[in-house]
Amino acid sequence: MRSMTDNLLPPHDDDAHPGAEPGQSHNSAVPFARLTPERMLDAIDNALASTGVRTDGRMLPLNSYENRVYQVGVEDGPPMVAKFYRPERWSDAAILEEHAFVAELVEREIPAVPAQTINGHTLHEFEGFRFALFERRGGRAPDLDRRDTLEWLGRFIGRIHATGQIRDYSARPTLNLQTFGTEPREFLLTHRFVPDDVRPAWEAVVRLALEGVEQAFERAGTIRAIRLHGDCHPSNVLWTEAGPHFVDFDDSRMGPAIQDLWLLLPAGRAEASRALTDLLAGYEDFCDFEPRELYLVEALRTLRLIHYSAWLARRWDDPAFPAAFPWFNTQRYWEDRILELREQVGAMQEGPLWPV
Repeated sequence: MRSMTDNLLPPHDDDAHPGAEPGQSHNSAVPFARLTPERMLDAIDNALASTGVRTDGRMLPLNSYENRVYQVGVEDGPPMVAKFYRPERWSDAAILEEHAFVAELVEREIPAVPAQTINGHTLHEFEGFRFALFERRGGRAPDLDRRDTLEWLGRFIGRIHATGQIRDYSARPTLNLQTFGTEPREFLLTHRFVPDDVRPAWEAVVRLALEGVEQAFERAGTIRAIRLHGDCHPSNVLWTEAGPHFVDFDDSRMGPAIQDLWLLLPAGRAEASRALTDLLAGYEDFCDFEPRELYLVEALRTLRLIHYSAWLARRWDDPAFPAAFPWFNTQRYWEDRILELREQVGAMQEGPLWPV
């Protein structure tokens, strides 16, 4: 079973907003060095003390790099999932905003996995580490080749966005050109992650890419930012016989609605157009969609690619990252990124993706 709260695609931090970490640098202290299994179990037992529930010592690490997430055995009961947040990434207020948003979704019978409330709290602290506990949920990846599956997903994303429009986040950042493009570029250059011999080519293509992103946003015009899932790719949707449920709202933020839709689209323009048609058929049953946002699909893909490189760079002193991503920061890595961004410059010039 995969993690119900994290995945190995890039969760992001954001220096430009007070709700995010203050730019955890690439030379910061190892964040989880003191988080031993014994300390985690002590933390969970401390949080559960008033409930009469105790852990039984069994722990299974789940698929996460940004945070530390474990399935934890419980005496005389089903296991639960414990998520220990990366220190300094989010403020308490930002974490609690995410918890509150997911709770709103659950109140409206939208299938999401909320943090458990224990003694009136969803966020707990133990010896400097913050964590939350979740019900364990299973499921499989959705079959995105099925039109009915896409329409079903579209209906629930429409319901998520209808709820997301009710109010704004105040402690979480916004996905935009600055936070996902300009600032990550400057971080990579300032900390000299790009090798000198490919740096001029990388700088040139990133400049063209960000100009293309800016033009796409100008063509789209004024787009309302709403509370999003933020990282709604297929690995963050678990499918059962009852349908989907959405996990890992850790990267939830303000942004354009299309961000939660384009990540579910297949490669290939014709295939993506057909899938978009099915997603929107369900989406618009519950939430209006602004067609001008379609100008942003390739622009948002471009921003995600740039931000991903910066995410890896910011985490490079965490021992889990060099072990898991040994190809990062090699000559070949940056050469591939240059080619990738050149392709994105061309894709943004093709015009918007339209449903068929």
